[in-house]
Amino acid sequence: MNATIINPLREEWPQLMRRPQIDSQNLEEIVLEIINTVKQNGDEAVKNYSLKFHGFSPENLWVTPEEIEESSKAVNKDLKKAILFAKKNIEKFHQQQVEKLKKIKTSSGVVCWRKSVPVEKVGLYIPGGSAPLFSTLLMLAIPAKIAGCKNIIVTTPANKSGNVDTAVLFVAHILGIKNIYKGGGAQAIAALAYGTQTIERVDKIFGPGNQYVTYAKKLVNIDGVAIDMLAGPSELAVYADNTAVPAFVAADLLSQAEHGADSQVVLVASNEQIIENVINEIHKQLPSLPRKEIIEQSFLNRRFIVIENKEEAFDFLNEYAPEHLIIASKKADQLSDYVKNAGSVFLGNLSPESAGDYASGTNHSLPTNGTARTQSGVSVDSFVKKITFQKIIKKGINNIGPAVEKMAAAERLDAHKNAISIRLKKIK
Repeated sequence: MNATIINPLREEWPQLMRRPQIDSQNLEEIVLEIINTVKQNGDEAVKNYSLKFHGFSPENLWVTPEEIEESSKAVNKDLKKAILFAKKNIEKFHQQQVEKLKKIKTSSGVVCWRKSVPVEKVGLYIPGGSAPLFSTLLMLAIPAKIAGCKNIIVTTPANKSGNVDTAVLFVAHILGIKNIYKGGGAQAIAALAYGTQTIERVDKIFGPGNQYVTYAKKLVNIDGVAIDMLAGPSELAVYADNTAVPAFVAADLLSQAEHGADSQVVLVASNEQIIENVINEIHKQLPSLPRKEIIEQSFLNRRFIVIENKEEAFDFLNEYAPEHLIIASKKADQLSDYVKNAGSVFLGNLSPESAGDYASGTNHSLPTNGTARTQSGVSVDSFVKKITFQKIIKKGINNIGPAVEKMAAAERLDAHKNAISIRLKKIK
């Protein structure tokens, strides 16, 4: 479905919104076997699967402080400077998410409040492979530290030489993270969920990955281990009107498509000429890109759609609920009022999605596959649970007691009523 679609009828929208389908045949069987093997054999299973899937079996899963320090020295100065710049912005944005404790007097003599308490042990999965995502460690570890998580455990695949990516270790170094382990794929998720001889079991698992990682997260979640979200292939939607810059829009679509062959890009334009201009720019930019083949595969899933009415265009985009949404328009601020469902929104011609991936300050761990209709991206809130408290004094129990008695009696819960009545009699 690669032709430009002009003003599609609403009944055609569901077909246009379909995400790339993953062939999940045998996926559950494969991942379940990996999880059970790690449960039984611990470190040995993680090492064996590392050899099978990544070409290297580490002698020691734990990355020593010496390895972290030495490897981080190998990162060039310019990249270090860029990472430190991003770190500052991400910290600045996420620090404002810390909820201040407020005590609320709901009635005379009754005070209630809610307190944010950090999840004690969190596991952060950082993808490796062809593109080790050191930026994901920034996005996950910074809010975890701001939230106050006591134990942050990181797993990430080692390369065939047995080393973890140097930039990943530099980020770990500047964030003071010491518990880093050489492990990737479903076996790493299983290790975090159930623990091994070396890797401590965690309370909640964070981080993106391939279909095996995602399915492993799904299975351990069913088994009671908390996860951040089930993140599928990355996706970008762009709304473009006559004030959009076609070269910028093309660059944004190409940047998202290079994530993987199963990524999806959607362009919704106010007229057909905009799409033609963007396609021309794509043809100019694509040949020089190193991940050209991946982009071409991803573009088999693309959708280029003309919807002339802007309200209807945003109805479509809200139904699609993209992970990333760019509003390529000089009127982006006004148009943003139409946005109801999206993971992260980028306003105007100078706000590329790449900025959010790395250094603007917002988090790049976001809901995909339409889950932005109900879910948010990772934030400080993801690393805490909210516990409510209440304190009732003599005046308070006298004040609310009779109402509780009547309500409990109406529901025929006499023991509930008695828990109030016995106190009212005592204080009288």
